[in-house]
Amino acid sequence: MIFSNMVFIFFALPLALGGYYLLRSWRTAQNVWLLLISLFFYAWGEPYFVLLMILSITINYILGILISLYRQDERVIRIVLTLNVLFNMGLLFIFKYLGFTVFNLQKIGIPLATVNIVLPIGISFYTFQAMSYVIDVYRGDGEVQKNPLNVGLYIAFFPQLIAGPIVRYSTIAEQITHRIENIDDFCVGIKRFVYGLSKKLLLANSFATFADYAFNNISRSSTLTAWIGALCYSFQIFFDFSGYSDMAIGLGKMFGFQFLENFDYPYISKSVSEFWRRWHISLGTWFRDYVYFPLGGSRVDKKRLFFNLLVVWFLTGVWHGANWTFVVWGLWYFMILCFEKFFGYPERVRSDFGKFIYRIFTLLCVVIGWIIFRAPSLPAAVDYLKTMAGVTPTPLIDDIGIFILKDLILLLIIGAIASTPIIKKIGIKIEKKAPGLCSVISSVGIVMLFCISISYSVNARYNPFIYFNF
Repeated sequence: MIFSNMVFIFFALPLALGGYYLLRSWRTAQNVWLLLISLFFYAWGEPYFVLLMILSITINYILGILISLYRQDERVIRIVLTLNVLFNMGLLFIFKYLGFTVFNLQKIGIPLATVNIVLPIGISFYTFQAMSYVIDVYRGDGEVQKNPLNVGLYIAFFPQLIAGPIVRYSTIAEQITHRIENIDDFCVGIKRFVYGLSKKLLLANSFATFADYAFNNISRSSTLTAWIGALCYSFQIFFDFSGYSDMAIGLGKMFGFQFLENFDYPYISKSVSEFWRRWHISLGTWFRDYVYFPLGGSRVDKKRLFFNLLVVWFLTGVWHGANWTFVVWGLWYFMILCFEKFFGYPERVRSDFGKFIYRIFTLLCVVIGWIIFRAPSLPAAVDYLKTMAGVTPTPLIDDIGIFILKDLILLLIIGAIASTPIIKKIGIKIEKKAPGLCSVISSVGIVMLFCISISYSVNARYNPFIYFNF
């Protein structure tokens, strides 16, 4: 089940909210209700794989208990932490990477039987959350949960279950039993949900139509068409993923949970390093705190720093999928970040013009990264980049490209504006000068966005969230 589905909006969500607030004076019953709704939500699309999630919950609950019981015994603790990594990463490897590994071993001549395993939706997200639980209990960043149902709720809570954000246990350990619901947060949650819904249905799905066309017809596309397709996919993935995160954060607020932000206008970044502080923040901070810092972080010599960055960005690429395109995508960012760290860019740029040029360079690096990310294979990515560079037999500009540009120019302008904080800043200024007017405009706007989004959803073709694949 997806958030933009009419069954979720008009049936599952009202049912979840109604049952939750009927049990308002009984926290344990509320948590049980949310867990049951979350399992139902997952089982709607993955009826068998819900058992795999229950297994993950059970094993990580036991590991957390063992950490609590043997906290003073370093030998036992090391064994438990090792089991935590082996179980969770082993689960992820079997269902996400085993088929890819076997395929590549077959390519180099090792006779192995072909493996075809269906990827459980959201397994990368809930596996990382499960690991976070055990590690944070070990670090003392959250109390161990004696009730297994609470561990289940943390791992399986439906708003962030299948496409993030990755919610760290240390962030919501107290909220599991001591959260506070209020009408202000509930209203903010509704607004945030509608914002996310409109991002997905009105913007991401609109950009997806042409992005799919461009990537599926690159062999006969002009350079202009390829560039428009790359820009469309850059906007699509931003509005798709940030829209889902907005919806998840909004749903969390409706139930009294406060999730951390996952996006902070990444396309206004002045450098690639800044881009990754603003894009998929929950994944970046997860790798920073559980991989990069334990390896030594940046407080090491340059060779070790090089190695630490290589590990983090290789894993970041692999996390996104079992395809060489994701590995190369991760290594692409590794090379650029090494360049920035070792040569001191963009800090070395002093002039305003130079800073402007470096911003263009940053966006170009990001767009190239999205082409590698989106392409079905490395040769396809190379072909797309060659077409963008104008070094293929296809024309630089053709009638189709000009027609598409005319048709999409308004959408591209809206996408560019919506991916910056311009609208937010205007709203803040209006609120300072006329608080009542701002409230009315916001309320009317939310109702209009919701109605338009619903009308789009009824008539639109099925277009799942991009990050459901991970």
